[in-house]
Amino acid sequence: MPNQTEERKTDHIQICLEEDVQARRTTTGFEDISLVHRALPEISRDKINLSTSVFNHKLSAPLIVGAMTGGAAKTLKINANIAMAVEELGLGMGAGSQRAAISNPKLERTFAVVREKAPTAFLIANIGAPQLAQEYGVKEARKAVDMMNADALAIHLNPLQEAIQPEGETNYTGVLKKISEIARTLNVPVIVKETGAGIAAEEAKMLEAAGVAGIDVAGVGGTSWAAVEHHRAKKAGDEFRQRLGANFWNWGIPTAVSLIETVQSVNLTVIASGGVRSGIDVAKALALGADLASTSLPVLQPATKSPEEVKKTLQFMIEELRNTMFLAGAKSIQKLREVSVVVTGKTADWLRARGFNPELYAKRKN
Repeated sequence: MPNQTEERKTDHIQICLEEDVQARRTTTGFEDISLVHRALPEISRDKINLSTSVFNHKLSAPLIVGAMTGGAAKTLKINANIAMAVEELGLGMGAGSQRAAISNPKLERTFAVVREKAPTAFLIANIGAPQLAQEYGVKEARKAVDMMNADALAIHLNPLQEAIQPEGETNYTGVLKKISEIARTLNVPVIVKETGAGIAAEEAKMLEAAGVAGIDVAGVGGTSWAAVEHHRAKKAGDEFRQRLGANFWNWGIPTAVSLIETVQSVNLTVIASGGVRSGIDVAKALALGADLASTSLPVLQPATKSPEEVKKTLQFMIEELRNTMFLAGAKSIQKLREVSVVVTGKTADWLRARGFNPELYAKRKN
């Protein structure tokens, strides 16, 4: 099993680097979100304050690199390069699933290297919900956190990927109870994150009641794990799984919709991810009520090269965020959450169909 998991992780990285894995017909919905332009912003662009605090950890900007990889020898360089970049920029990052390293201690360094290279950055450890339905519990959760000396733990939900994957583990019975046990026992915040299909209001409320500290919505519009498994099945000559992946390529809730539903339904730290490709997307997510934005795929190719390339990618997104805040008249992240937002198109239609009012501009209930 450990060898199979390591091989699968290597396959996933190669596919994301070489193939089209973007959602196609379904978009993030950020194109339906507009921030009202201020021709008289009455602020200085150079004095805009991008800093924010999440879980008592200060970041220079509300941006982290989302969970991508680890648990395979070839991924050590990727994690090390991201870690060095976020450390220098004062940001944060999440690790990929630590299942392989929990099973095989020889792979622990692919995760431990993150704290080694980023001694002060905000780091998020990662375990999977399917394993909670089987043997995982508080012990494994602590091991994942300790492996990285992490500041928080993410429990990822990936039922779509598991349903397409030939080795998929599709028993989610009892997962919520395990999440609650871990959230109420662990001494670091527990974040529950989707992996590209989004979180609806109903699940957000269940997770809040379970005691989690945060939710990462990870909606449709970015990397589709059904697409990744489609390409993997194609290489393996598995026509059945190939068709299955193609048919579920765009399954899920668009990121903007998932974000609005979540921030209007719970009073938790909310991370926006799923197709976040620019600083403009980051600004829109924050204006909709997110506390942080997370990006993954845009950083992967640079991370195979050097920490400097990762820095360039992140710095450009941060400058886009700064420009957007200037044009919206927001001199701080708090002020950005107060700017005028217009929600139109399919996103507004979806929200109305679900009983949400887009005129609320996605501001928090509480």
